[in-house]
Amino acid sequence: MRAFAVARAVRGIEPLLAAEIMKLGVVRRLRHREVWFEAPGTGTDLLGLRTADDVLLAAAVVDGVGAGRGALERLRRAAGNADAGAALALRRTARAPGDGGRPVEVSATFVGRRSYSRFDVEDAVGAGLSRALGVPYHSRAGGVAPPPGAVPWRVTIEDDQAVIAVRLGERPLHRRPYKEDSIPGTLHPPLAAAMAALAGLPEAGHAETGPTQARLTGAGLTEAGLTGTGLTETGLTGTDLAAAGPDRGHGAGPDRGHGAGPVVLDPCCGAGTTLVEAGLLAPRARLAGIDRSPASVRAAAANARRAGVPLTLVVGDAGRLPVPSGSVDRVLVNPPWGRQVAAAGLLARDGGLLWREVRRVLAPGGLVVALTEDVPDGFRVERAIEVSLSGRHPLLAVLHPARRRH
Repeated sequence: MRAFAVARAVRGIEPLLAAEIMKLGVVRRLRHREVWFEAPGTGTDLLGLRTADDVLLAAAVVDGVGAGRGALERLRRAAGNADAGAALALRRTARAPGDGGRPVEVSATFVGRRSYSRFDVEDAVGAGLSRALGVPYHSRAGGVAPPPGAVPWRVTIEDDQAVIAVRLGERPLHRRPYKEDSIPGTLHPPLAAAMAALAGLPEAGHAETGPTQARLTGAGLTEAGLTGTGLTETGLTGTDLAAAGPDRGHGAGPDRGHGAGPVVLDPCCGAGTTLVEAGLLAPRARLAGIDRSPASVRAAAANARRAGVPLTLVVGDAGRLPVPSGSVDRVLVNPPWGRQVAAAGLLARDGGLLWREVRRVLAPGGLVVALTEDVPDGFRVERAIEVSLSGRHPLLAVLHPARRRH
């Protein structure tokens, strides 16, 4: 069975999602926040996409969808004639609950100004699907949430073309099962996965390069650097970065082997999303997180445990990292922007301390992937992607330490 599918993404990372999809199938088109593609196999294969917000199985592509209200009747007819049964059959291969007799609900988005609302689109498509499938349609127009178990359909319109599709899984892919613990300003998981992908971490089954064990243990963290408020509560132990290895660190996960993978540090780890996504991409990476908030460290520990990703976690200040110089291969960081999360500790007085510390701990050849509004001093940009996030447009930047001028 072959799927014609649409993957949704954070605006800006569509090319990264397309690169991930190319490991499974053939990319046909990129649109605003979408990648259209074809893939063989079962729907279950597609549920593993990490940089996707959601994956939808297309039932119809509708051309000639203009900005006038006449487009609504075109959409209603297209939904009524769509191959909805085939899309639902493929959805069942992904072990989604049976759809027989379940009501449908529709969510719509479009790009550009039009003389109709998203609710008009939803009701038009919902009416067509209801008639074609012989099931009730639940409208969102009244502000009432869909009933539990309703089959989720989606319509997206860009220019004069629409796609009508059903969600592959029971919930959007960005709602990670492991992420039950959260904090203000926590990172969107697919964006965290994009950061891990940009870091060039060796994926499962690929050859790995990283720091030697001697380098790590020879310049180990001091006991003081690994103890402090909240660490006992989260059950964290260890005396050096080697504790972030695949068979040590926090969390009860599967045996990930004994090869020495790269050391990955998040100096503002929050709820651990970036590190967990890095660990799921590169199982042998040695992961370490630091945060000033004991509550954040506890959240990161809980999320990592559910994901089966071992972490070493430390309560500490990003302005004075308890990490040996030159011991880290990759830094993944979403620093406090002063909005949802205000800078605290040493960073409240001098935000530049973070970047000076990051330069210090990076090993030769190491790099940084940062979600930031400005390129920090002392770094050169290898690649920068503008993303759309909560109304703002930060950069997803791959950074290298700039050569110091003498």
